[in-house]
Amino acid sequence: MTSNSTTSPCSKSAPGQPPWEEEQPYGPPPLEAGPTQPGRQRRFSLGEELKICCWTVLALGALWLLGKTTRKRYVGAEELLAHWRRGEQVILTFWHGRILLMPFPYRTYRGQKACIMNSIHRDGEIITRVIKRFGVRAVRGSSTRGWMGGLKGMLEAYRQGCDLIVVPDGPRGPRQRVKPGVLQLARVTGAPIFPVTYGAAWKITVRSWDRLLIPLPLSRVTYVLGRPLRVPADASPALMEAKRQELEDTLLMLTAQADAACETGQ
Repeated sequence: MTSNSTTSPCSKSAPGQPPWEEEQPYGPPPLEAGPTQPGRQRRFSLGEELKICCWTVLALGALWLLGKTTRKRYVGAEELLAHWRRGEQVILTFWHGRILLMPFPYRTYRGQKACIMNSIHRDGEIITRVIKRFGVRAVRGSSTRGWMGGLKGMLEAYRQGCDLIVVPDGPRGPRQRVKPGVLQLARVTGAPIFPVTYGAAWKITVRSWDRLLIPLPLSRVTYVLGRPLRVPADASPALMEAKRQELEDTLLMLTAQADAACETGQ
């Protein structure tokens, strides 16, 4: 398998260095004012709040360590970077099991804003607080709870200039099966869907429903991006299902490609 790392001409990075590999602060870029958390809000007890704070600090520390020590490369990112250079918004989508290192491109890509739909429960609150440090904001909702409020929040974020990030098998599965929400967003906004994943040479796979992949420090991490998928505004139910299956097949293929690249070192 042949792979190529990419660089962005709109960045001041050194030759051969992707823009998202530059050292940047963890704080998020300024975001426009507007509703960022529509839909249901959950109040947590004091005990839950303490647990959320502790897990947030631990997660940020772990991500800082992985960000400093892992060796990253990007395969197939040329078309996504071209969209960004033209100022075009996109929808990024990836499996729940490959969510851990996905914030890094948005932490370091200058001037890019992003929004993700996140669940209301405690785990979702932890994720919301962590990704905020990477410049990614969240609206509340999921495919099972508060979907309409979350969808409205995502559309509002898109109107404010944000890219949209969708985890199509979240928040509770079925694992690696695309739900139709991401296709609905693409049909309404007209934005292209870019499937993305990553693999790691040294890793731990958690025995959770999503088989969460955790790269180990000093590991080689390969991000693989697919070609954009578009959904026409007048797509029929049959075409929507065909696009859903196409996206699912593509994500499975890219994930297998990323894993194989890390195992073989190619």
